[in-house]
Amino acid sequence: MKDTLQILFGLLGGLAVFIFGMNMMSECLQKAAGEKMKSILALLTKNPVMGVLAGALTTAVLQSSSATTVMAIGFVSAGLMNLPQSVSIILGANIGTTMTAQIIAFKISDYIYLFIFAGFAVSYLAKSEKAKNIGQTVFAFGLLFLGIETMGSVMKPLASSPFFLNMIDQVSHIPVLGVLAGTLMTLVVQSSSATIAVLQNFASQPGPDGVTSILGLAGAIPFLLGDNIGTTITALLASIGQAKDAKRTALAHCIFNLSGCLLFIWFIRPFAAVIQWISPAGPEVEVISRQIANAHTMFNLVMTIIWTPLLPYMVKIVTTIVRESARVQQPLSAPVYLDSKLTAQPAAALRLVEKETVRCGEMTNELLADIAQTVRADDEVLLNDILKKAANIRKLNEHISEYLTELFSAGIMSEEQANEAAGIMYLLSDFDRIALLCAEMTDYLKEKLEKKYKYSKEAMKDLEKSFEVIEEMYQEAFHAIISGETDREKKIRKKKEKVLELSFSMRKAHLDRVSKGKCSAKLTKPFQKMLNTLDRISNSCVNIADTVAGKTL
Repeated sequence: MKDTLQILFGLLGGLAVFIFGMNMMSECLQKAAGEKMKSILALLTKNPVMGVLAGALTTAVLQSSSATTVMAIGFVSAGLMNLPQSVSIILGANIGTTMTAQIIAFKISDYIYLFIFAGFAVSYLAKSEKAKNIGQTVFAFGLLFLGIETMGSVMKPLASSPFFLNMIDQVSHIPVLGVLAGTLMTLVVQSSSATIAVLQNFASQPGPDGVTSILGLAGAIPFLLGDNIGTTITALLASIGQAKDAKRTALAHCIFNLSGCLLFIWFIRPFAAVIQWISPAGPEVEVISRQIANAHTMFNLVMTIIWTPLLPYMVKIVTTIVRESARVQQPLSAPVYLDSKLTAQPAAALRLVEKETVRCGEMTNELLADIAQTVRADDEVLLNDILKKAANIRKLNEHISEYLTELFSAGIMSEEQANEAAGIMYLLSDFDRIALLCAEMTDYLKEKLEKKYKYSKEAMKDLEKSFEVIEEMYQEAFHAIISGETDREKKIRKKKEKVLELSFSMRKAHLDRVSKGKCSAKLTKPFQKMLNTLDRISNSCVNIADTVAGKTL
């Protein structure tokens, strides 16, 4: 009983160290890759072959096909990617995830502690963030192999257990049991990489003869197929509550792995023979870990080659199973692009934030246009509509800011990504300020309408002119956000000077009209308030241009 507990605790402890190391390595690789992840993600908009490549590269960086799948589901749900593109990403992700098994197959047990020490030393002593991330990646890499070594050492007694050998013999002769066992293991651990690492370690244990594997490649392949099925559950869970295309993406992932399992389960021994032929020669216990890694890669590569030209049929299958239904109209203040499941992948999450921020900016642009219209023609209905729009912008701002706070609190953004997020927060604060000022301006215009203030034609004409300049300022600033052009800042500052000149001349002209009896003195205060509000809106437009130019960071 004591020996059984030691084996169990050793296996669980080794598995915990392995998963911790793998997750830490994933986070550090993301930080080290930084904005290069955006280059990989940019491939998503290309043809299916490029989508497969992008999925493979992204998974190689993230060290998790589940993370890439969740990312693809998030992008589809946000409308940044169509269904065929997301399915091609899934195909690539299945290839990329085999990288972990290939790394594990290297025998570096003599250098584990060297990796751990070297990684710790670099991360502890390095000054630059990039060097620290590289050091932490090496440290995590060492932890990953320490977990594997721990699992391997506690599994050795199992090789001499008659009960366990008999159970393995039963499973190896009934492939379906191996598939079920592999699926169950991955469901419990929620990581196919972890369960394949356990499988590689277990298969590396020698049988009674001390030469052949306790499991053998033919016995390991069903477990491998089950692992591939089990990992699809993560995608299905991620799609719950998402849009129809997101559910279809998750379903495509399931179909890919299920179809592969149904195909390969009939050819386990021929498949094992092919893998043994292409893998390095040597005693079975020495090479089986590499054979399992190669089988994993070959399985996913063959299925990707089969399904890539059949992508339209895959799309048709999933759209037939998950049918379109009536969309529920979301309030304008609700985020369209943000997905909380992507906060663990900052490069992807920031793309969603950018899209949502642009949407918020477009809503602000509409708000300014509406305000300008009400100055030209009194319209109480439009004024009330403007107040609602301003409230929607401010509420959407809150949602985006909260999402960015989640990204910061996750602690896995690189310095460059953190600077980008801070810049977006500056933009959001100006959008929020413009919305608040527009609401204030609306109150002044409603007061003018309710109290029947009569401003002179000259005053209203100057006010319209000021609004036109501010609209131009904002559009220049907004275009700078979209294009990233920093040279627009000078144009905006010139327009700001024009607003100040107009404001000064309008104040002077108003006082002249009051002195000549052409305008009531009681209108001075509300008129001054409107001019002050216009000045403050123009300041926010300049702030937006400064943020794009990087002068506020």
